[in-house]
Amino acid sequence: MAIEHKTRTQLVAEAIRAKILSGEIKAGDPLRQAALATELNVSRIPVREALLQLEAEGLVNFEAHKGATATQLSAAQIDEIFDLRALLEAELLSHSIKHLSDEDLNDAAGILSELEGAMDAGDTHRATGELNSQFHAKLYSRAQRPQTRELVDMYSKNSERYVRMHILLAGGLTTAPEEHRTLLELCRTKQARKACDFLKKHIVQAKNDIKKLLIKIEDEQR
Repeated sequence: MAIEHKTRTQLVAEAIRAKILSGEIKAGDPLRQAALATELNVSRIPVREALLQLEAEGLVNFEAHKGATATQLSAAQIDEIFDLRALLEAELLSHSIKHLSDEDLNDAAGILSELEGAMDAGDTHRATGELNSQFHAKLYSRAQRPQTRELVDMYSKNSERYVRMHILLAGGLTTAPEEHRTLLELCRTKQARKACDFLKKHIVQAKNDIKKLLIKIEDEQR
C-alpha cells in the first residue's frame, strides 16, 4: 500500500478543522491568519489555502471587511439537510437501480473496499468525503436525473461537516461499512423498494446520532 504524504496545507486544514468541530473554535470566532500561522508554526500561505478548503466544506465563512470566521453548526439545520438527502437520494436510487450494470456494481464494490481501507487507516476525511461520495454516486449514476443529482451533491457537501464532527468526537460511522455492504447487495439483487427504504433509514439514523451529539455539545456550551 502506498504511503500518502500530506501537504502542509492538508495538515493545517486538519488542525483547524479539529478545533472547529470540537468546539475549541466556536461559531463566529475570527480565524486570524497571522495568529494561526504562529500557533501552527507555518507561513500564512498554507493557512489561507486551508481556510479556503474549509470554506468549501462549510466550516469557514469569508466576509468582506471581516475576514474568515467559523460557521454555525446547528442541530436545527441538521433535520432539514438530512431529511432532504434521504428523500432525494432515495429518489435517485429508485431511478438508477434497475439500470445498474455488473460493471457499475463491481466499481461500487471497489470504491467501498477503498473506503473501508481509509477508515481502517484512520483517514476519516477521505472516507467520509471523497470515497463516500464516489460510492453513492456510482449507485445513482444511471438515474438520468441531473437536477436532482445537483441538489444531492450540494446537500451531501453541507452534511459532511456534521458527519466528520460525529467521527471526531464520538467515533461515529462504526456501522457504516456494514450498512454500505447491505445497500450494495440490495442493489445487486435489484430489490428497489428495499434498497430505497434501507438508504433512507441509513441517512436518518446518521442524522439522529449526530443531532443527539450536537444538542449535548450545545447544552455543555451554555
